[in-house]
Amino acid sequence: MKNTTKLKHILQLYTVELNMDEDSVLTLTIIHKDSNEIATFIDKAYSVVIRKAFGYMMKELKEKGRN
Repeated sequence: MKNTTKLKHILQLYTVELNMDEDSVLTLTIIHKDSNEIATFIDKAYSVVIRKAFGYMMKELKEKGRN
């Protein structure tokens, strides 16, 4: 799955903030639109922070599906 597709899925449930510091380290913060839960992912590669956020989202959906 492409990063743009992953981002579209993430944006359905989360508000996204993407920052980069002077050392080119990316920080992706996602805030759940309903519960306001916050998760932050840090890496030098855009694809890595998107993959981590997408994996986190899928894990959360799976866990909430069990409850």
